Parts: sequence; C-alpha cells; structure tokens
Amino acid sequence: MPTELRLPPNPYFDYKDIEVLKRFLNPYGKILSRRRTRLSAAGQRSLAQAVKRARYMALLPYVIR
Repeated sequence: MPTELRLPPNPYFDYKDIEVLKRFLNPYGKILSRRRTRLSAAGQRSLAQAVKRARYMALLPYVIR
C-alpha cells in the first residue's frame, strides 16, 4: 500500500494519469484515507477531484468487483 509515497506538500493530480491515481485506490476502487496516503488536506482534495473527473470520463471505474 502507498504508505511512503514521496510527493510534494500540495501535489497536482492529473485526471488523465491513471497509473498515479490507481496507487491511491484500494482494491475495490475507493479512495484511500489521508492517514494511508499521507497527503495534506489540499492534496487529498486534489486527489479526490482528479479521481472523480477520471471516473466521469470513464478512465477509472466507479466500482471494481
């Protein structure tokens, strides 16, 4: 799991970069908590927005079974 991801304090997440976004999802496709990702509040919001955009554009599934 991504416990030691070296990222800047407020990273920008691109919704088209699926491989990076997948590192922050659990096996069921849910976004991991801040405790697991070690992101700041702003970074976690940026991650959530990017994941939601990628799901809307059908780049990521909403649910993984």
